[in-house]
Amino acid sequence: MTVNAITAGRIQSAIALASSRTGIDFDYLLGQAKLESGLNATARAGTSSATGLYQFIEQSWLAVVKKHGAEHGMSWAADSIGRNGNGRLSVSDPGTRQAILNLRNDPAAASLMAAEHAGDNKAALEGKLGRAATGTDLYMAHFLGLGGASKFLSKMQSDPGATGVAMFPSAARANRNVFYDRSGAPRSLTQIYERFAAKLEGGAVGASGTTSPVGFASQALDIEGGTVVTGAESATDALAWANSTLGRFDKPQAFPATATASLMRPNPDTARLAYMMLASMGV
Repeated sequence: MTVNAITAGRIQSAIALASSRTGIDFDYLLGQAKLESGLNATARAGTSSATGLYQFIEQSWLAVVKKHGAEHGMSWAADSIGRNGNGRLSVSDPGTRQAILNLRNDPAAASLMAAEHAGDNKAALEGKLGRAATGTDLYMAHFLGLGGASKFLSKMQSDPGATGVAMFPSAARANRNVFYDRSGAPRSLTQIYERFAAKLEGGAVGASGTTSPVGFASQALDIEGGTVVTGAESATDALAWANSTLGRFDKPQAFPATATASLMRPNPDTARLAYMMLASMGV
């Protein structure tokens, strides 16, 4: 399935804004989104709770919103997240919990949290590795978790021919196309890493217009189209308007538990945001 051009433009403008706000490389965020979901903001995984543009599982999403939500107008969400007796992140009110989880399907919220998550992982990996983290390093942290990525990258440096299956059997069972080649042979750590690097680069270069089907256990769903509203604002006006528009995240009632579908239905405001942001980027 493919994502229509208007929807793809709206998603790319949300990613551009997240990049400008956090300093995380736009091409990396764009490549990651294409790799994770095919730029489909409602993609769902068949083997886990992962959903949305960046395929956050529930606990990972709650963690990043708890840490960074308030920085981006989502204090209502961050303040609602606590820990239960088992140490797991939780939200006491079921409706609020669902509203927070539904934000994974909003391109702007998902892009901002993915960028913040990447920034956290970048700092931690560079401290552990003693070198600058690459985009592929960051993706490994997203895919395997920070601890798993550190283990993967350290082992790859000392023994590049080691297989990923031996180190990550659970991840291999859930992602056979990552850990095994077409013949069924297990891939080495270097092969897995290089495959992700190529896909990230290809995703960033080829993400305009329509996209390929979702990979890595995600299922693509069609997103409803919308109407582009043109305007004559400058790039500065566009960015100012876009920043003010994201203020909607401070209203939890905007994301009720039953409103997942309406979150993804473009309206004149979101269509205008896509148009203006793309115009400001020279597209």
